Amino acid sequence: MPRHYLALLLALFGHFFVLHGQEKYTLSGTVSEASSNESLIGVTVAISELKTGTTTNEYGFYSITLPEGEYQVIVSYLGFQEVVETITLDQNVKQDFNLVEKTEQLQEVVVTDDVEKLDIKKPQMSVASLASNTIKKIPVVLGESDVIKSLVLLPGVTSAGEASSGFNVRGGAADQNLILLDEAIVFNSSHLFGFFSVFNPDAIKDVKLFKGGIPARYGGRVSSVLEIFQKEGNSKEFKVNGGIGAVASRLLIEGPIQKDRTAFLIGGRASYAHLFLPLFDVDNKAYFYDLNAKINHKINDNNNVFLSGYFGRDLFNVSDRFVNVYGNGVGNFRWNHLFSDKLFSNLSLIYSDYYYGLELDFVGFEWNSGIQNFNVKYDLKHYLSNTLQLNYGINSIYYVFNPGKIVPNSPDSGIVEEQLTKKYANENAAYVDVEHEITNNLSIQYGLRASQFSRLGQDEFFVYENDNPVEFDPFTLTYREAEPIDTISPGRGGTLESFFNLEPRISMSYTFKDNNSIKASYTRLAQYLHLLSNTSSPTPLDVWTPSGPFVKPQLLDQFAAGYFRNIQDGVYSLETEVFYKTIQNRIDYIDGANLIANDAIEQVILNGEARAYGLELLLRKNEGRFTGWLAYTLSRSEQRTPGRDLGLDTGRSNLETGINLGEWYSTPYDKTHDLSLYGNFELNEKWSFNANFIYQTGQPTNYPIGQFEFEELTVPYYGLRNKERLPDYHRLDISAILTPKRNKGRKVQSEWVFSIYNAYNRQNAASINFRENEDTGRNEAVRTSIFGIIPSVTYNFKF
Repeated sequence: MPRHYLALLLALFGHFFVLHGQEKYTLSGTVSEASSNESLIGVTVAISELKTGTTTNEYGFYSITLPEGEYQVIVSYLGFQEVVETITLDQNVKQDFNLVEKTEQLQEVVVTDDVEKLDIKKPQMSVASLASNTIKKIPVVLGESDVIKSLVLLPGVTSAGEASSGFNVRGGAADQNLILLDEAIVFNSSHLFGFFSVFNPDAIKDVKLFKGGIPARYGGRVSSVLEIFQKEGNSKEFKVNGGIGAVASRLLIEGPIQKDRTAFLIGGRASYAHLFLPLFDVDNKAYFYDLNAKINHKINDNNNVFLSGYFGRDLFNVSDRFVNVYGNGVGNFRWNHLFSDKLFSNLSLIYSDYYYGLELDFVGFEWNSGIQNFNVKYDLKHYLSNTLQLNYGINSIYYVFNPGKIVPNSPDSGIVEEQLTKKYANENAAYVDVEHEITNNLSIQYGLRASQFSRLGQDEFFVYENDNPVEFDPFTLTYREAEPIDTISPGRGGTLESFFNLEPRISMSYTFKDNNSIKASYTRLAQYLHLLSNTSSPTPLDVWTPSGPFVKPQLLDQFAAGYFRNIQDGVYSLETEVFYKTIQNRIDYIDGANLIANDAIEQVILNGEARAYGLELLLRKNEGRFTGWLAYTLSRSEQRTPGRDLGLDTGRSNLETGINLGEWYSTPYDKTHDLSLYGNFELNEKWSFNANFIYQTGQPTNYPIGQFEFEELTVPYYGLRNKERLPDYHRLDISAILTPKRNKGRKVQSEWVFSIYNAYNRQNAASINFRENEDTGRNEAVRTSIFGIIPSVTYNFKF
């Protein structure tokens, strides 16, 4: 063996002997906010002598194992005063820390990981996070703070347009995002068809968006995970805060039931713009309301329980002849248990419901549909050492899909009550995830998730010739719905189809010169649910359907690599990433597909594939009177559905034409260039100013490429899918926040937020339609825009 290899092995052995020959003890505890006992997520607990440390988990718990000795422990979190304490470890020590905010601000500064060296060392990458005070400052339409619209200012995240539901991550569809509110699945994240999100910023404690390198504890979607935790409630004193805006108001109350042991939180929002419509002789209505509630109780030092819930509804009414009601309801009971100073567990019992209802008075019926799920999760975090942490757990979800029920709304309507066939499914998973610091410079996070999905039996199931629900006509080169040859009733006790997938994950980080690191990750994910939507932006009417005999689960493989740097001790930070991902079994629709009230949706679906790749850049300024960021994404998102083998002996090609002739085409959410610029300037204690500028390549669309005459009607015809684009999108938003000086020393604090959305009145195209000009007889393009310039004023208060 060469001498230098032998010397290296001896050195490593000596290092191991020194570390492991010493007695070791564990320092553990929780970190919370001093004024409320609210636990803090992602707080850095650093040991200066060893240049090591850890961060708190989702419930504020930390644990670190060290050799016997005396250490200086530094506890730091963005927006809070740093705590430095000397602790002697000659036995296991439980030490809780309470952090005090640096300044008493109206905005709660309780979200986001601190920006410092330890973040550089973490293998976790492709994570977007925003502080709640930043979310509240970003100018948005109608002056209402919005989590989703704030996230789209970060690289890799876009929306389908103004007043559009959902968001897109790295070229993925909106249904490929897993949205969790206190661990409960939210199926529709929008109020008023996309004007607002369902998340009340006053009630939010932590926001994280995982775009890649997704830990093994998450699964079920192939694009991203948006994880949102609600605040727990103030267990020290009663607090009230809220706001009054132009179209909606909100109020949040929190306080102790039993001081330092039991706390509650209840918050609500409601819009009221519809109340003024009768003044303008308008008989329509459009409004929303929602409610957030939470109770937490500390049983003892080792046990805490939480009960949280959310309920929201939207109503859209056109002269009482067309009534649309939809919304989410979720509930979660959680039990945190500390087995030891090294083993933390969380048990969750979760219920989630999404409801969609229509009442069509002019045709005489009501329509009700939705999806429900019941979820049991058990997660454990094991702190084996200060360099090795183990996460593992199981979860099981039971789904009930109601594609629609038609009910007559009057005895003489002539409508017959009909229930479309309900679908049922089970999704089970087990995972293990390891966070491993190999050396001071090299850290790895690796894990494996095993998922199993069963499409359960149902009352009626269609059978097709050759198991093919979609037929291809080789003469007309078109697809059409196949006629069932039989209908069976397998019953709910059986299983129609089962799927099993192994989903490995690995992320790694190599640090050099303390402030620089390179990271890489590979992620495999399986998605068993599909949203049936033939629009670029999901609507509440879209229907979820499970994988089964004719619809396969989507499978993602994503690779990402990046360079990260903290500049001037974290005053600035630079993040760059490249990614490439492929998705198998991405559904596509035959031309003329009918997705609404379709009891045989498999007749209009084909399985295809998708891919996306790109470059992301994020430059932040994190400290000082001026803060903000520049975000840029260069990307491509494509999809294709090649033809199937006809199996004919014709001497010619046996392939069908597929969708779009089997060629790759841009997805509706493909944005080649996406640039966002956000800035906040604190002029003084009284005034602060904010602005954001957005530029995006126009989204793909279809324009007519010609027309023909048929029985004195002019009929347009279209070419290949998504060959054209809408005009590029851009706008500037600005706001000013006034905090009156008289607030100083007063119990009641307040602020005024003045904002202008789309400051230079850009008429961005939501769509372009073509029509014949009645005067000239010539064809013309008509641009439809949602918003022009919109000023607004919001009054926020807290006491």
